[in-house]
Amino acid sequence: MTSTVPREFVHRAAIAEVFLTGWDRIGEDRFTATAQWPRAHSFFTPVDGCHDPLLAAETIRQVGTLLAHAAYDVPLGHQFLMWELSYDIVPGRNAVGGTPADLELDVVCADVRRRGRRLAGMRIEVTIRSAGRVIASGSGSFDCTSPAVYRRVRGERVGATGPRTLPPALAPAAVGRFLDTDVVLSPTGDSRVWQLRAFEQHPVLFDHPVDHAPGMVLIEAARQAARALHPAPAEPFLPTRMRSEFSRYAELDTPCWISAEEVTVAGSTERSVRVTGHQDGNLVFSCVLGSPGAGR
Repeated sequence: MTSTVPREFVHRAAIAEVFLTGWDRIGEDRFTATAQWPRAHSFFTPVDGCHDPLLAAETIRQVGTLLAHAAYDVPLGHQFLMWELSYDIVPGRNAVGGTPADLELDVVCADVRRRGRRLAGMRIEVTIRSAGRVIASGSGSFDCTSPAVYRRVRGERVGATGPRTLPPALAPAAVGRFLDTDVVLSPTGDSRVWQLRAFEQHPVLFDHPVDHAPGMVLIEAARQAARALHPAPAEPFLPTRMRSEFSRYAELDTPCWISAEEVTVAGSTERSVRVTGHQDGNLVFSCVLGSPGAGR
């Protein structure tokens, strides 16, 4: 492929942020797709010589919205509410090569729910291959909402975009970043708790105006929180495994508190961190990330 899929189908304004290049239906709810990961990216930068694992999360998110629009006829302008997003990277198969990574995706759509004749939501299961070898797999689930329903649910928050006053950034080096603008955490008096820092002019995390913090912003907050627990580890935190669940919208006009703690996963030798976000006393999201050997 020499072009991307339509940017509107993956909810991106910038063509440079579209990673999918094509798709095809091979069964009622089975599809193939193609994608390309760049060797370098302004935000999803390589980690220890490997593609940023969050590229897998964003690719899975994009293929879900693409198929909802292109294969299940969800009209443009409908809103998507993500409930779950997860991935696993196969160790040793995610290295950055001498050319961009051309990928093939196998996608199964399950739990397909309709409201009348219109898609109401579904779950996708994705296998990502490069040169015929599986390099990652993952899944996601989401609901689709019409503009009218979204307005009723969101009320006065619809269209309530920034700019807003940003809290100070955590030191970029503590979260594996170089620029303050890429830091999504603000320090508190507790070394395991931070305030979400949502820079609404960020060209990647906020590719277009929205009235809540997108799921990928929360996942990036989880990654940075896991890194901040050990800001100078023996090995960089490379989250090759991630499981996230979203409970409600993360509002932009109310502090969202991000907490992190080490956890033990039965049968695993990797370092695992659970990150949660709370707003007004309510759970917004939870995320468990695993990194082989990091911080040990």
